[in-house]
Amino acid sequence: MKAITLLQPQKIVFGTGCIQTFAEDYQKLGLRRLLVLTAPPIVPLIAPTLDLLKAKGISIEVFHHILAEPTVNDFKQILEAARRFAADSVVGIGGGSVLDVTKLVAAFIHSDQQVEDCFGTGFIQRKGLWFACLPTTAGTGSEVSPNAILLDERDQLKKGVVSPYLIADAAYVDPKLTWTVPAKVTADTGMDALTHCIEAYTNKFAHPAVDIYALQGIRLISAHLVRAVKDGKDVEAREALALGSLYGGLCLGPVNTAAVHALSYPLGGEFHIPHGLSNAILLPSVMKFNRPANLQRYAEVAIALGVTAGKDDDETAQRGVDFIYELADAVGIPKKLTDLGIPQTAVDGMAHAAMEVQRLLKNNPRPVTEQDARDIYNSLY
Repeated sequence: MKAITLLQPQKIVFGTGCIQTFAEDYQKLGLRRLLVLTAPPIVPLIAPTLDLLKAKGISIEVFHHILAEPTVNDFKQILEAARRFAADSVVGIGGGSVLDVTKLVAAFIHSDQQVEDCFGTGFIQRKGLWFACLPTTAGTGSEVSPNAILLDERDQLKKGVVSPYLIADAAYVDPKLTWTVPAKVTADTGMDALTHCIEAYTNKFAHPAVDIYALQGIRLISAHLVRAVKDGKDVEAREALALGSLYGGLCLGPVNTAAVHALSYPLGGEFHIPHGLSNAILLPSVMKFNRPANLQRYAEVAIALGVTAGKDDDETAQRGVDFIYELADAVGIPKKLTDLGIPQTAVDGMAHAAMEVQRLLKNNPRPVTEQDARDIYNSLY
């Protein structure tokens, strides 16, 4: 069995209402200046917790102007705000973009490195401030991953910073924070979490130590996503999605994703399509492309999705692909890139840009050429 490294937050708390545990834990740290990164809809949800900390003498600055797909320049403006406040700790309470910016602020606030020099793996030189992540979507799994994504305006491509120093000191996964997430965002982010699990289980670097998270994440998300989209107050479904998303996040560091994510980056970079939606529209097509290269694994994914086994792995794997097409349709994922406002004339440029994301393409069970990328994009017209 090949070696694998598992890096996770020192503390992971899961459970409805566990934002209260975050407040209790924070008070014990001896930190006094907390920068809170969040988004406008979240501010009223977290106000009681922040008021509690303020009453204990904690100075709190709330920054809630984080765009859905933050750019390098957006990040630098937020970093300057953090420096002006002289934060000694950071907490991100929001979706993946909020959490990614939180990680980078904590890492770079006292650093003379530039974030654009750290795109790739392992370039951040040292640990930054103490920081925690509380996801409000289910989701990116960013709360437990070593990855952070920004849009690099220089070439209109989303790029990743990957470092063990981007792993949160603590993650608090409170499904209650997802109850007010709109149906469309629930669908997009749920499909994103499902993609993490499927790509981790089927890629070239899959490992038994991570398979257990990936398969259970697939089971939880596939069985509960439609329910949560139809009824956001379905507590059981929300908890299952939050847990499935957490499992997907635990796959990201040691195994990571593959061609779905690589091909989704140009959609976000050039056309500003939200990350989850980009993955959701691509997932079934990339599964169809990959299926022949890893039939047994895709058959096992199909069983985890809840389909009935066919006469052999080939048939079972195909049923799994069919299930994903049906699930995407059931939760309202568009079928065509034109539905997202992306003209077919953009295909060549997107295929070329996707080839730049070799850190993910190298994981894919089937090699992806630039022509393959074109074919996958063109299949969505």
